[in-house]
Amino acid sequence: MGGPSVPNEEFVKHCVALYRKPSYSPNQHLANDTAIMDAVAAELAAIDWRIDKVSEAEAESGEVPPADLYLNMCQGIRALDNLLRLEGNGAIMVNRPSSALACHRHRLVRRLAGSGLDFPETVIVSTTLDAESAAALGALRRGPSSAWVKRGDVHAERTEDVVKVAPEGIVFAVRDFAARGIGTVAVQAHVPGSVIKFYGVAEGGFFRYYGSDEGLSGPLPEVDEERLRTLAFAAARRLGLQVFGGDVAVPSPDRPVLIDINDWPSFAPFRAEAAGAIASYLHQLTRMGAPA
Repeated sequence: MGGPSVPNEEFVKHCVALYRKPSYSPNQHLANDTAIMDAVAAELAAIDWRIDKVSEAEAESGEVPPADLYLNMCQGIRALDNLLRLEGNGAIMVNRPSSALACHRHRLVRRLAGSGLDFPETVIVSTTLDAESAAALGALRRGPSSAWVKRGDVHAERTEDVVKVAPEGIVFAVRDFAARGIGTVAVQAHVPGSVIKFYGVAEGGFFRYYGSDEGLSGPLPEVDEERLRTLAFAAARRLGLQVFGGDVAVPSPDRPVLIDINDWPSFAPFRAEAAGAIASYLHQLTRMGAPA
């Protein structure tokens, strides 16, 4: 499957694979998220790692055994808060729970603000539409011709967690989120141009992308690939991500603009190749004995 070719170690290393809760993998993503974790676990098992598979629900209950390595796909607050204790004790975790929490949109927007990375104007507002939120929305509504309203915590549990609206529709969209019990949203100015989906693994050993509209079989969008790569990895470093994916808008080929980044994507279009690259990175990381 393209994984690392490594002779058996003198002792068996132990890996705990922490699987994402189904509610955080809407639609086809559930099967794909499970498949990439299974594929990485299989790559490690092939070089004699012992693998334990743990659900996010078990992580929420604190039922996580000790291990040499944790593959962390959890996204919920309860599980990640429990896993922070392991991180604080020096456990090797990919991705670290602190980095997964940094991807929750209300934190992500603040982390990227002032970073120097090309990122569109985005405001985090309360769905109660208090005075501060109303003022922030008023300023944004005077700018772009359209905007995206996205739930402010996890990336998506359902398709309506990310919606595109005209400026006059922003308040109505925010109220829809409030009606569903979502307390904060990110409202982001729309960036014109084609959209690129990208996938990466720390240290630059793996980076792939394709046009969202064109699909895998279509031509790659016109973009300065080095600028795209630099932007993606700089954003990942800012958030502390080692295994990541995201979206970039391209208003002009020499100006990719980051519009989203998340931890442990499914890598579905490149699963076998990505699993091998991730396993190689993990094996080297544990040989060094410290998180990257």
